[in-house]
Amino acid sequence: MTEGNFVDYVKIHASSGNGGKGSVHLHREKYITKGGPDGGDGGRGGHVIVRGNKNLWTLVHFKFKHHFKAGHGEHGSKNRSSGADGEDVYMDVPLGTVFKNSETDEVLFEITEEGEERILVEGGMGGRGNWHFKTSTNQTPRYAQPGVKGQEVDVTMELKLLADVGLVGFPNAGKSTLLAAITSAKPKIANYEFTTLKPNLGIVEYRDFQSFVMADIPGIIEGAAEGKGLGHYFLRHIERNATLLFLIPADSNDISKEYEILLDELRRYNPELLDKERLVAISKCDMLDTELMDEMKIELDKDFANVPYMFISSVAQFGIQELKDKLWKMLNS
Repeated sequence: MTEGNFVDYVKIHASSGNGGKGSVHLHREKYITKGGPDGGDGGRGGHVIVRGNKNLWTLVHFKFKHHFKAGHGEHGSKNRSSGADGEDVYMDVPLGTVFKNSETDEVLFEITEEGEERILVEGGMGGRGNWHFKTSTNQTPRYAQPGVKGQEVDVTMELKLLADVGLVGFPNAGKSTLLAAITSAKPKIANYEFTTLKPNLGIVEYRDFQSFVMADIPGIIEGAAEGKGLGHYFLRHIERNATLLFLIPADSNDISKEYEILLDELRRYNPELLDKERLVAISKCDMLDTELMDEMKIELDKDFANVPYMFISSVAQFGIQELKDKLWKMLNS
């Protein structure tokens, strides 16, 4: 999946169908001149329905289609014949899509399961035909109900990725390089900050044909919880990851301080993120010799007493298999 095809935020306009009119009809046939009312009911207007699809990973199919309109219900007719219901419109969305009212920012609902269906906009109810209104004192009512008009709503759709592992780190920490090294994903890689502007997904193949999904989240900067940099546009994706992999380069001025800044941004955005399992990976360690790595371990053992850490190099493939083993164990513990 290319970066340009990853769409995680769209606005749409949805309209349901109008209900059909009830019929005003009096039964007439040979030898029956006054058969009484027999007007049928109008059909229901079509719904706009949202459906979860596990095979979708992005909202790119809404990039150029923003209007969804269901069909109108047909009018009732004679012989108590009801009009046909309006055609429903289905919108398939990836799991993890949140629907909000664009005007009030109120969360309407969230799609998290395969095949889950929710009515986004209900169609108008069809009007009742005149045979419903027949009474002992009014045996030939010449009126029926009109159909109820459909509804319109402006909706904002936000996707929160349902990945197993989320990569967390400062810009240019080597997240895209790691994703490219252990998956078939082809993220953009360059030696400058914010190379990645949108999340990238990759499937990590493990032993015995097993696999898990890893997401490369755009780099966090200090103040991201307040919206600085790319802010909430990418922090929301971390909410759905089962395990967080903190990536800190070996040439960092202060590894433990970087980790604390990243942790603090997550805490300020959503304290519940700290309940997730965490693993710290010291990347770009191909720049270190064995002696320097041993010295760093003495300090890191003190700073990361409660959080597991390991050294890796995506370029030299150092520690990559051990990283997969550790992540798999954490995901299945």
